[in-house]
Amino acid sequence: MHAPNHPEQRPASFTPDSRQAWVRLVIALLIGSIGAVGMWAVVVVIPVVQAEFGATRGAVSLAFTLMMFGFGLGGVIAGKITDKFGIVPAMAISIAFLGVANVLAGLSTHLWQFVAAYFLIGLGTSATFAPLMAEASHWFERYRGLAVTIVASGNYVAGTMWPPIVSWGMQTAGWRTTHIGIGIVCAILMTVLVLVLRMQMGDDKVRDHANAPPPRVDLKLSTNTLTVLLSIASIACCVAMAMPQVHIVAYCGDLGYGVARGAEMLSLMMACGIVSRIGSGYLADKIGGIPTLLVGALAQGFALVFYLFFDSLTSLYLISAMFGLFQGGIVPSYAIIVREAMPASEAATRVGIVVFASVFGMSLGGWVSGVIFDATGSYAAAFANGVAWNAVNVGIVLTLLIRSRMNSVKTGPGFAT
Repeated sequence: MHAPNHPEQRPASFTPDSRQAWVRLVIALLIGSIGAVGMWAVVVVIPVVQAEFGATRGAVSLAFTLMMFGFGLGGVIAGKITDKFGIVPAMAISIAFLGVANVLAGLSTHLWQFVAAYFLIGLGTSATFAPLMAEASHWFERYRGLAVTIVASGNYVAGTMWPPIVSWGMQTAGWRTTHIGIGIVCAILMTVLVLVLRMQMGDDKVRDHANAPPPRVDLKLSTNTLTVLLSIASIACCVAMAMPQVHIVAYCGDLGYGVARGAEMLSLMMACGIVSRIGSGYLADKIGGIPTLLVGALAQGFALVFYLFFDSLTSLYLISAMFGLFQGGIVPSYAIIVREAMPASEAATRVGIVVFASVFGMSLGGWVSGVIFDATGSYAAAFANGVAWNAVNVGIVLTLLIRSRMNSVKTGPGFAT
């Protein structure tokens, strides 16, 4: 579903960057904030699910791993549905998966059923991220970058508001009833919001990027080579990123602070991540995507090192806030780099591949951190593992930055590939 490229043939009822565009953006942000609950509910319930099923931390962490795999795979599927039929049908399927899967998670009697339910939750959650970002990019021209980062912040808004809610529900009604309630509430609220979005969109079609500007960064690399490098960097940074995000709640429980304190730290981390994610859009507009990614990667590694040396309650709150401020803009920076260095005709596919790689990194990081904990009895080695993976990411990004600077000098300003 693509509108004609000629401005005179675009629907007269909608103007990019208009008040109506901002209304749509707010609705999209709300949908993403509600639909991403599954990404954070599993983090909160890991300790109690582990205790109930008598499983290892690594085995329970597989729920997060498969949820993220479903999230990445579903992003490709939901993207294709969105391209062909529009965002509303994709969101309808997402709502159905989220509602049913959360109920199944609450009714699970074996750990494998709980893990399988979270794979389905990941499939449902996927439509609230990449497809919504792509859709929002069609509503804006002047503020497109800002709009995309705002929609991308939906899962961080979810990470801010949902952990305390899930923790409260778990303590008052149990994790099973909480999951069933989440499924029902998400299905109702998201259905209402999607219907409102459908009314706002009317018969407007998705606009393509046929007339988008050409690339402005020449790395002297083929698109396939650059995609591979960015994918490896994305995996490395997200393995590091997953350690605090996935295990901070369980870590606080092991230290004797309680899972409620850990849920608060996770919420604080995500709140600071919202600031970081939107701020990275402004920074990338000033200095470019590669330098912005390097700044984020270095800062993330800096925060991870602090986790190795401080574990008091106050210090963990402060480090978690710092970690959120440092890492929130990393994943959107990959999308910016793709658009800066690759043709517009390939951008959506290449962004999808790199985002899938980041999801794989989060999945691997969440699982391997649990395995390391099981093997060592503490999270110290898991944090050190995150620092090592982050160093790989920094090395790749630094190499790309050096190549961009060298080729910029050789080619001069204003080049396009």
